Amino acid sequence: MNIFKFIYCPFYKITNLYCPGCGITRMCLSIFKGDFYQAFRYNPLLFILIPMAIFLMINHFISYKLMKKSTQEKIYLVLIVILIIFGILRNIPYFSYLQPTKIH
Repeated sequence: MNIFKFIYCPFYKITNLYCPGCGITRMCLSIFKGDFYQAFRYNPLLFILIPMAIFLMINHFISYKLMKKSTQEKIYLVLIVILIIFGILRNIPYFSYLQPTKIH
């Protein structure tokens, strides 16, 4: 039984548009299976940003801060802007390669 056929994005289901997070569940499942290429194809931006997010979370919770709070806030703002741009681009036909791959 293929679990992927039961996973869907409510935003996509309602609007027929891909959100920046579309494919993230399938991406995580592919990572757990060790299929990093397919994980990248499901959501390339979040696949790349995961290490940065982990670093930011660790930096936030440890007592010795590796970067200033204002720098961290700027990074969060840049990440939000990148996610919004990614969400727009992946719905433009010219950038169809940014869409999650079809479930196989």
